[in-house]
Amino acid sequence: MNRRTFCSNLLTASSVAALGGLARGQASAAPAAAPAIAAPVGPVMRLPDSVTVFHEGGQVTLQPGADGAWQAAGLEVRTIAAQGRLAVTLTAPKHNVLRLRLRWRQNLSATKLYLNDHWERSYGDLEWRSEAPNRTLPWYFMAWDGKRTDGYGVATGPNAFCFWNADYSGMSLWADVRNGGVGVQLGARTLAVCEVCFRRGLADETPFAATQAFCRQLCPKPLLPAAPCYGTNDWYYSYGNNHPDVILQTTELVVALSPTGDNRPWSIIDDGWSPAGPEKGMWDRGNKRFGDMAAFAQKLTAAGAQPGIWFRPLLAAAARPQNLRLSRAAAYLDPSLPDVLALVAEDTRRLRQWGYRMIKHDFSSFDIMGRWGFAMGATLTDDKWQFADRSRTSAEIVLALYRTLREAAGDALLIGCNTFSHLSAGLFEINRIGDDVSGRSWDRTRRMGVNTLAFRAPHHGAFYANDADIAAITRQQAWDKSRQWLELLAGSGTPLFVSPELGVVDAEVKSALKVAFAQAALPPPVAEPLDWMETVCPRRWRIDGRIVEFDWAAAEGPWPYRD
Repeated sequence: MNRRTFCSNLLTASSVAALGGLARGQASAAPAAAPAIAAPVGPVMRLPDSVTVFHEGGQVTLQPGADGAWQAAGLEVRTIAAQGRLAVTLTAPKHNVLRLRLRWRQNLSATKLYLNDHWERSYGDLEWRSEAPNRTLPWYFMAWDGKRTDGYGVATGPNAFCFWNADYSGMSLWADVRNGGVGVQLGARTLAVCEVCFRRGLADETPFAATQAFCRQLCPKPLLPAAPCYGTNDWYYSYGNNHPDVILQTTELVVALSPTGDNRPWSIIDDGWSPAGPEKGMWDRGNKRFGDMAAFAQKLTAAGAQPGIWFRPLLAAAARPQNLRLSRAAAYLDPSLPDVLALVAEDTRRLRQWGYRMIKHDFSSFDIMGRWGFAMGATLTDDKWQFADRSRTSAEIVLALYRTLREAAGDALLIGCNTFSHLSAGLFEINRIGDDVSGRSWDRTRRMGVNTLAFRAPHHGAFYANDADIAAITRQQAWDKSRQWLELLAGSGTPLFVSPELGVVDAEVKSALKVAFAQAALPPPVAEPLDWMETVCPRRWRIDGRIVEFDWAAAEGPWPYRD
């Protein structure tokens, strides 16, 4: 697979000295007792002004010592500058640690707008926003002063769930190192918590270009598909009531409308194929409708498509042993257990052996944490539950699960859905970046799809290939709106999957699909939302050098209720 090389955009110390200061005004002085160490340039690339450890017995403010060490009460946090990053480690042999807080005092009063990311998928809630001191900013944030856009974050693949707070007086990095909802028991080992990164924006670049560059800096080794991905997924015309005959007919339609060449379209079987029905396990055979899943993969291949399939790896079907289940909820498997990872690996390998070359795994962040991303906030999960193995952080356990999926999938592409974005980067070729759109509610497609495609566009090619979800073409969606969403996805440079209901695919729809597949098979550069600093639902886009304006508004206006 293609791997994008690491591109660092940090300035040298001499260049910043010439600019006369750090990102916003002058940095506040480090604590008097803290030794001076060589550090990369930037507000968060020097020693923090304070370090606090929160453990099950209370909280401790650590005192600065030599070589970037902060110590008190048998606890040690080290902040060491190396290779353009500030590495943070934790040693806590006698305490069950919950979280760390690193605070940098810095004049951010010139900042006009901040951009957030999300823990896993986004939920129509990404936006540039003025100062909100208590706002949880997962993984990284961007700060714009009207002229320049600076980036603050942690590198992808951390061993903690990291988020930021920012206000006019500085920024705080919080690292959640819990094991489920209790403190982690590290014992004698030292935890590599995260690596802090900063990028000073350039005077002549747009906020979009600055965010793209910072995302490339955060992820040294993204794993990307070898070719653009496009095709069909049955979910939004079937919602789990799928049938192999209909999937095969839809696949034949998509193949007929796709360009010729080696890069064939994909046909992804979504939920509904397993024996117990939608959102059930096991994953060892097809149900009565599908029968032999290997044979069906061969039919999709014979039709001219590349086969793909969906599964939910941590769902604890009735046949799974009770001792493998999560203490928080017995409906799900505990990924801290080696036997559970062995089951996940076995299921994943089986799907590949059946002939499915793209594997979509779903629900792991909800199954582990018990919350959707929009409800995670600063706490992510409920208190007072733990994994079977308390010696590792939740982030370490999630990473072990993701690495198991990666290894077991072999040469198959992986799509993560409902997965933690910063932990997915470098392990999955494709990541679902937003909550579900809809084959029934246009307002939901507008709210979820357009927002995530716009505000997470800088992730594309930097972390993974963005999957902003599917273009549904159904009786319940107005074609005028579905056509525009299809057009944006096709021109966005990101993977394009469609759910066409066969009964509504007339000549006009076929023509639009043919154009869309031709674009998606050889995609242009990632589309840029031009009004993303003015609205959460951008209408004006730069697509392959053209300015295109979309009309997302429904005649009856937006739907203010949950759907």
